[in-house]
Amino acid sequence: MRKYLLPEGEIPKSWLNIIPLLPEPLEPPLDPQTKEPVSPEKLLAIFPEPLVEQEVSDKEWIDIPEEVLDILSLWRPTPLHRARNLEEFLDTPAKIFYKNESVSPPGSHKPNTAVAQAYYNKISGVKRLTTETGAGQWGSALSFATQFFDIECRVYMVRVSYNQKPYRRILMETWKGEVIPSPSPYTNAGKKFYEKDPEHPGSLGIAISEAIEEAATREDTKYSLGSVLNHVLLHQTVIGLEAKRQMESAGYYPDVVIGAVGGGSNFAGLSFPFLADKLRGDRENLKVLAVEPEACPTLTKGEYRYDFGDTVGLTPLIKMYTLGHEFVPPPIHAGGLRYHGDAPLVCKLYDLGYIDAVAYKQTEVFDAALTFARTEGIVPAPESSHAIKAAIDEALRCKETGEEKVILFNLSGHGYFDLSAYDKYLRGELEDS
Repeated sequence: MRKYLLPEGEIPKSWLNIIPLLPEPLEPPLDPQTKEPVSPEKLLAIFPEPLVEQEVSDKEWIDIPEEVLDILSLWRPTPLHRARNLEEFLDTPAKIFYKNESVSPPGSHKPNTAVAQAYYNKISGVKRLTTETGAGQWGSALSFATQFFDIECRVYMVRVSYNQKPYRRILMETWKGEVIPSPSPYTNAGKKFYEKDPEHPGSLGIAISEAIEEAATREDTKYSLGSVLNHVLLHQTVIGLEAKRQMESAGYYPDVVIGAVGGGSNFAGLSFPFLADKLRGDRENLKVLAVEPEACPTLTKGEYRYDFGDTVGLTPLIKMYTLGHEFVPPPIHAGGLRYHGDAPLVCKLYDLGYIDAVAYKQTEVFDAALTFARTEGIVPAPESSHAIKAAIDEALRCKETGEEKVILFNLSGHGYFDLSAYDKYLRGELEDS
């Protein structure tokens, strides 16, 4: 078989919270002034109460509201594919599977949490949301989700991606999102950079600062984050929970689970349900691989310490692998991976040795993307292509050793709005960042 499908009725009814399974406690976010753990009251200034409760929950399973399940059923469960053409092309004994999150209306995994966050904000009386986006996948997802709940949405889009990916902007505007290139002149956080250079390429850290500042200064507005935080990773576990059932129906359990990492949400969404088995001691030999760009090598070259989640310093201090909150990555086309830090949960698991990490150059990633497009037929997003590159490398190692490993990766989104990057690659003009 090439595809393993689940009926609509088998969408997971609960999210998996991995926090209770950790062998030691996750370090709490700290107040920058007092260096004491941040109180829930401070988080309530920018997030609705239900999401704050999920952020600190110690329950292993959290029920998914029916209203959220109803919207998720527009595209979930997503298919699991066996990449038989890619296996044949590589001449590998490995078996390669991928979870196809590109089939959602916005074209990525991001609406899994966008719908949940929009719902919880709606029932909390919130009228307006601000957020940031890199490549545009998160901004598209939140614009898509808020229209179902009659909530206004303003998106600060990293300027280099705003210029590189005009069709993402159009998609957001189609779903009634307002898109502002960041850094902008509309916030104090943005002005700091905009006035020095109106064409500043921006970064996710700067865009986060702008979105948080606006949310914190308007009573009708809350902030919505597409990655990094515990509740976001929680919502994404529908990916891995479905994948476990589908792998079981295929008759396999993966030896290697792979995902690209920027903030950590698509990686965690696929890997955490499998990592739960490893944490319980049931799958001690499972390899879980996080893949990042060499242009922004947070896990592979960052420091594990407390740092701000944004560039200006408006967030609490969070314990993570970081390149420094003022780090501005080169303008690579995998805009969703241009973040100076990573999710605290992902960083904790990496620090404890449950996760491995690797970094690739941009041209290596597009080499893999083209191979995948020409064998499996799907043009992958640059972010997802990092996972594809790692999967190909794992499969080629199996070719050398003769091992018949089962490899599973997350195809977190399609690349049909990234064709300008493919054009540069095909013309030999893509930077080797």
